[in-house]
Formats: sequence, C-alpha cells, structure tokens
Amino acid sequence: MRRKIFFVPAMIALAFAFAFSQQPNTSAPSVDHIRQVISYLASDALEGRRTGTPGANEAANYIAGEFSRLGLRAAVQPAPPTRTRVESLTRYLQPFPYVAHVELGKNNALTITTKGVLDAPQMRSSQTLRVGTDWMPLGFSSNAKIESDALIFAGYGISASELKYDDYAVSPRDRVAIILEGTPDGDNPHGQFARAGELRFKAAAARAAGARALILISSEDELNADRLSRLSYDNAGEAGWPVVVISRRVAATLLGGAEGLSAFEKSAKDRTRSLPIPKEVSLTVDVIRRESPSFNVVGILRGSDPILSEEAIVIGAHYDHLGRGGEGSLAPREGEIHHGADDNASGVAGLIELVRVLSTQKPKPRRTIVFIAFSGEEEGLLGSDYYVNHSIIPLAKTVAMINMDMIGRLQDSKLIVGGVGTASDWRSMIQNENTVEKMQAAAAKNLSASGSPNYQVTLNGQASPAGFPIVIGANGQPVVTAEISKLPLSLGAPFTLTLNEDGFGPSDHSSFYSKQVPVLFFWTGTHDDYHKPSDTADKINYEGEARIVSFVERVVRDIDKSDKRPTYTVAKSEPQGRSAGFRVYLGTIPNYADSTDGLKLDGVRDDSPAAKAGLKAGDRVVKLAGRDVKNVYDYTYALGEMKAGQEYEVEVMRDGQRLTMKIKPEARK
Repeated sequence: MRRKIFFVPAMIALAFAFAFSQQPNTSAPSVDHIRQVISYLASDALEGRRTGTPGANEAANYIAGEFSRLGLRAAVQPAPPTRTRVESLTRYLQPFPYVAHVELGKNNALTITTKGVLDAPQMRSSQTLRVGTDWMPLGFSSNAKIESDALIFAGYGISASELKYDDYAVSPRDRVAIILEGTPDGDNPHGQFARAGELRFKAAAARAAGARALILISSEDELNADRLSRLSYDNAGEAGWPVVVISRRVAATLLGGAEGLSAFEKSAKDRTRSLPIPKEVSLTVDVIRRESPSFNVVGILRGSDPILSEEAIVIGAHYDHLGRGGEGSLAPREGEIHHGADDNASGVAGLIELVRVLSTQKPKPRRTIVFIAFSGEEEGLLGSDYYVNHSIIPLAKTVAMINMDMIGRLQDSKLIVGGVGTASDWRSMIQNENTVEKMQAAAAKNLSASGSPNYQVTLNGQASPAGFPIVIGANGQPVVTAEISKLPLSLGAPFTLTLNEDGFGPSDHSSFYSKQVPVLFFWTGTHDDYHKPSDTADKINYEGEARIVSFVERVVRDIDKSDKRPTYTVAKSEPQGRSAGFRVYLGTIPNYADSTDGLKLDGVRDDSPAAKAGLKAGDRVVKLAGRDVKNVYDYTYALGEMKAGQEYEVEVMRDGQRLTMKIKPEARK
C-alpha cells in the first residue's frame, strides 16, 4: 500500500512534467518577460524616452536587440555578409525626420513704419519691436526677409468656402496680413469655425490669398502670457512663409490705441474685413531647427503560406514618452523623469512577447507579421505617419493593424477595444474570443508559463466537459485531467469589454486607419498617473497584461486563419482617448469607457482647477455648468460651452453621496 501511495503522487508529478514538456514557456506570454522589459524601459536610465533624446534611442537599440535575438528579419536595410552587432541592429531602425529643438537665430527683426503724407513727410515714424518681448516668430514659420509697403487687417484670417465666409474678400496680395487670434465663435471648440480657425489653416489661407507674411495679434496683453510665445515646432512642416505673433499691447500701439484696436475687432465681428492700414513692414525671420535622430523599430516574421505570406498584419506599440516633462505632461512642474511604464512600456513589452510567442508556436502564421515599435507618438503620431507613407510592405497588402497602447493597468478585467467599426468582421471576432470557453482554454495553456498552476486533478476518471486532458491512455480516454473550471477566476474569466467603433483615436492606429487599413486598438484606460512621473513599473498589473497579450495573440491568429482578409468599413466617429482641443482647462482625466450614469474621473491633475474645486479620482461627474452629464458626450458638450475665469457648479457622486462644488476653468495655454 505504501508503494502505491507514493506511486500515485509520483505518477501525477510525472504527468504534469510530461504535460508541461508539451507546453514550453514559449507557448504563452510570460509575466517575468513582460516585467523585465517594462522595468528596463521605464527605468531612470532612459530618462523618459522623449523622442530624439539619447534615452529614446537607447530604447530603440534595446528593442532592435530583442527583435534580433528572437529571430525577426531586419526590415529596413539588407544584410551584408558581415557586420558588427551595433551595425546589425541599425538594420531594424527606420529613421524619420524629427526637430527636437527650435531656437531664435541672430537676425530676427521687425520694424513697422507709419507713412507720412505728401504735405507732411515729417509725420513718418518707425517702431522697432523687440523679439521675445513684443513679437515672436512661430516655430513653423519659414525664414525670410520681407519688405512691404502695405499692411492689411483681415479679421480672423479665416477663409472657408463651405461656410460662405472669407476674410480675404479684398485681396491681400503683396501685403502683410494682420489678423486676430480666435474665431467669430469665440472659444467654442464645437463652433462652425473650429477647424478653419486653427492656426495652421489660417496661415495656409493667408498664403493662398497672396499675402507676403502673416502677423497674428495675441489675445494676451503681454506676449509671455500666450502659449504662442514659447518657440516650439509641431513637426508638421514649415508654413512656407513668415508667420509671427505680436502682443495685444503692441497691436494697440500700431492700430491707434485701445480704441483703435477695439474698432478693428468690431469690424471683424461685423465682417467688415480686409481694411488697409497705412503702415510699412520690414520683417526678418531667423529660426533655427535642430534635428535629432529618431527611429521606428521594424522587424518581420515571414509568413509560412506561399501565397498569403505576401499579405501582412502589422502589430504595433509606441516606445517614446515625455522625457522630463514639459509639453504633454500633467505634472505641475518640469524636470522629473516621466517613466511611462504604462504609457507605453507596457505596449512594447506586449509587442516583444507577441514576437516570442508567434515566432515559436506551431503552426507559424500564414501571413507575414510586421512588428513595429513607433517613436514620435506623443509628439503627434510622427513615427506611424512616416511609416504609412514609407511602408516596408505596401499598405495595399496590409490586411490589418493591431495597436497596443497602455495595456498595463487592467482592473476588474475591464478592457477597451477601439476600431471595431473599421472592419465588418471585428465585433463578432472580438466577442467570440472573449467567451468563457476561449478564456478558460487560454488560461489553462498559459499556466505553464505563469508559474501559478492551480489544478484539480482527476486520476483514471472521465474528463468533465470543462476538463483539460493532461495524459491520454491507450484506449483514448483521459488518464489525468485538469479541471479548468477550478482555475482562478482572474485567469479564466472573460474581459468586461468596452467596444468603440472609431478607427481614429489618440494613438498610432489612426495613421493606418487614415489609409483605409482596418485597425484594432487595445488599452486599459487612463489613470491618475497618466503623463506624470508616477507612471512607474511597480504599478503595472503584470498578470493582467499577460492575459491581454494572450487575447491579442488569439485575435491575430483569428485574422490569420481566414483566407479572406478583413473587410474595411468606415467607422462611426466617436470621441475617445487622451487629448482634447478645448480652449479651457479643468485638469480632469476622464475615463472614456461607455457609461450612462455620469463620467468617471480616472484622475485629477495636481494644482489644477479641478483639484482646487475638490474633485478627486473616482468621482463621477453627473452635472457640469448646469447640464446633466450621463456620458462622455454630455461632458464634452458642457466643457465646450465653458469660459475661462467664470465660476461654474459641478456635481459629482462620491461614495454614494451627491456633492456640489465650484470650479473656475483656466484658459488652456
């Protein structure tokens, strides 16, 4: 009997060893591997990975090294017979142009001269303005020297034929146009002029109308109070001609004092536009743009099917973040390292794990898989925009793009999937992969990699419907069975999904959707550490991320198993993601998941209007500025009607109580 007692555990142990030998660690996402990648990318050593910095380029080399180690083919440059390791890694790097820094040159000058009249030439006078104090060239202004004997006031500088509105009814040809900041709708981000009133479009309209240069009158009396005074560049290309901003105070001195400026503003609102002004302009713009090496990291897993391998599935994640703060940061001050563990070291770790899993599992994918770690995402999707215009595999052959951005903070199994409206196949595919059976089967497979087996073993018994056979006898019946139904709920349960239709959003999948490629976007939502130094590796839910990566892997295999490529569709537009174009600022970090009982706040920025009002993470906004808030749409509409400096009531639900607070929005800088 004692021999039998010892033999049974030994046999079970042997069965587990045999089972696990059939399921090596390469078969599933590894929590330890994910932790290792995130810990390095989010470390102080990389200093926040701001695009164009040494830290970002170190991250690119690290990712290239992982791609090489896992056997991906270098996508960018052909491999010569011999190379050093460093030279070999550069073959994975796709460089793209990036201006990291803009500074004033030595030759900036602006002089405006009031013309004299024939019988009183002594009335002629000149005013030389001080760069940086009275005026500033904009970061996207082209360098040039302009001499013009005419200045023309052109209202708000808007030309929109579809709205039957044109501030250039009188041609500004060969003159310097001077215009007001803003639009006839004021600060309303939902107004009819919101798009045409963007500064880039104003500059393009003036240039198309024939003006020689554009002077923008700031809404601020002192220039240093206007965000436009901060010399910066959006990496969207130069204007092609000079564009500068002057303070409201200086504009008043040029246009006949405060009363004169008010008269011009009234003429803009009354649409009495294109007024000539007896001024001569001498303008020299000298802006120096410093480029910095910046790269996408691209590796290819060649498909196994001789025909379908000509098609590609792109899987992507961005590796850049915010460096030491500044533009894009929600921290109260600059200088601290923004670690970006969730945003988006988590996505890169998922990307590398998918490389490992898809390159080692059998069968191999039939289609070619293109793995891309993008840079420049935080600066405006620069890397992905460059890739779709310089793709390694033609976009016409790209059947889908899968994007992972911020997948490291899974809570209560809540997962957001965007882009489900971009292909007619997506919704049913996602829902099918999220069934109890699929999730439990995946959990059972993944246990060998997780190091956390929790089996109930049946010896020499019939497998239950939920059973996972470990050893099959000669008669075809299970000898040892693991009961998957006994797996930890967190491993085997489906996700609670929020499915968003839109293919546009605040991450790199947007670049592909704009080129009519079906996309899917996986993320776990924002949180109180978003875009702050406190987004650190110790706050990642590593087991949760492994579940998400496994889910993405199954979706990729679903796409790959069909001979038919996903059918592209135009998705319903929905607000989502992490950016806003509002002219007022509250400092809230909304949760963009679907809701019907108010808008939940994932966080509140330190020292913001929301923080001063007493709002906290976890609050659910139910009323704002007199408008009921049921969801994110109600919230954005109310926000669009608010004005800076005016006090409003905000009502929130907190711990079952309805609280009313006072909030005073600030102007967005």
